[in-house]
Amino acid sequence: MLLESTEDIAVVGEAGDGREAVRLARELRPDVVVMDIRMPGTDGIAATAEICADPELRGTRVMVLTTYETDENVAQALRAGASGFVGKGIGAEDLADAVRTVAEGETLLSPAATRSLVARFLAAPAGAPPQDAGRLAVLTPREREMVALVATGLSNQEIAERMVLSPFTVRAHVQRAMTKLEARDRAQLVVIAYRTGLARVAPEDEAGRSS
Repeated sequence: MLLESTEDIAVVGEAGDGREAVRLARELRPDVVVMDIRMPGTDGIAATAEICADPELRGTRVMVLTTYETDENVAQALRAGASGFVGKGIGAEDLADAVRTVAEGETLLSPAATRSLVARFLAAPAGAPPQDAGRLAVLTPREREMVALVATGLSNQEIAERMVLSPFTVRAHVQRAMTKLEARDRAQLVVIAYRTGLARVAPEDEAGRSS
């Protein structure tokens, strides 16, 4: 496996199917599960959903690693609770960096992928009433601003540069917002931002989808 030669990452188990992946996750409590979508029996999406829904595994994050990099698969992985999605063509060093990123609670999707996926599969169309917008009441104005920027796909560093703040301050605001909204990670925070109406699909995106 690509990660076995990485000094700061320990591979604690390997599963042959989705059911075994869930069992090993509960037994071993890893920081990150690297999940394939296509597996015998229970597929990777179902296994991801089961792991992410288990309150005993709240500290475990799932990163999907697959050759099937379709928009639908990425969207399904996000809905299931995955914190990242990468292709099997990724190199060992990049894969290790991806695991570290997910372990730190960050989403692995690029800004462009985040915007396109949310716009196509997860966001309400422009003009549609937001869902559960009342849950945003727990956020301060600055936290709302941070969540809206996260929903555009910006990293903490990029938000810090735009807001003229330190990355540590941005991270603190984002983490507080995630805690208040009970968001598992940044990917879920993006979904909440769109579904509550804090972020909206751009008109040009709507036009592109309807053409």
